[in-house]
Amino acid sequence: MADDVNGLSDKALSIFAFAAYHRLVSGERVTSVIRRDGAGHEADPEGVTELAGRGLVTAGEAQIDLGETAQQTVEAMVEALRRTVGR
Repeated sequence: MADDVNGLSDKALSIFAFAAYHRLVSGERVTSVIRRDGAGHEADPEGVTELAGRGLVTAGEAQIDLGETAQQTVEAMVEALRRTVGR
């Protein structure tokens, strides 16, 4: 089912968490994240497959492009973090 974020695995959520980190650091909406950085760091392959299978991302060899629903989900995660710490 395209654009479905319900019941995502932790492996899939880890990719959104990485995007949320970049959102917090940059202050900008994140539209893509690095899949493989060439230094041994890599997004979980099962998580990437899950997100792509749901139509949430498009994954290339080195980059993961976040679709609109994925971007909105990252924004919601950031807002939830902020609410949790009473900001």
